[in-house]
Amino acid sequence: MTRFLLDTHALLWSLYEPARLSDAARAAIENVKNVRLVSAVTAWEIATKLRLGKLEVARSLVESYQDHIVNFQATELAISSRHSLLAGSFTQPHRDPFDRLLAAQALLEGVPLITADSALIQFPIPILW
Repeated sequence: MTRFLLDTHALLWSLYEPARLSDAARAAIENVKNVRLVSAVTAWEIATKLRLGKLEVARSLVESYQDHIVNFQATELAISSRHSLLAGSFTQPHRDPFDRLLAAQALLEGVPLITADSALIQFPIPILW
C-alpha cells in the first residue's frame, strides 16, 4: 500500500482525461490498494478557477465535490496550520499558493505528489509521474 497526494491537474485528468496521465501515475491511481489523498486546497483551486472562467469543465465537480471524492475512493486531506506555516515559509521562488500548500502537505505527510508540473521539483518532495 502506498499513500500519495494528487496535484489538482492529476485529479482532474483522473476524472476527465485519464489518457493524459503518465503510465506510472495511472498505475498508482488505479491500484485499489493505494491510498489516494486529495487536498482541501484542490477544492479551493478548482472553485477559484471555475469562478474565473478558466475551468468550466469542472462545474459538476464543484457542485457535487464530496460525491466525486467518495466515488473516486479518495481521502480528503485537510489543511492544517503546520501545512500553512511551511507553505508560507518555503524559500523557493514558486509563487502559486496552491502549489506551495500541496508541496508542504506532501513533505509533512511524507507522501509523494502525483504531478506533471516540473516547477514543483524545486521543493524537497518526492514526485511521482
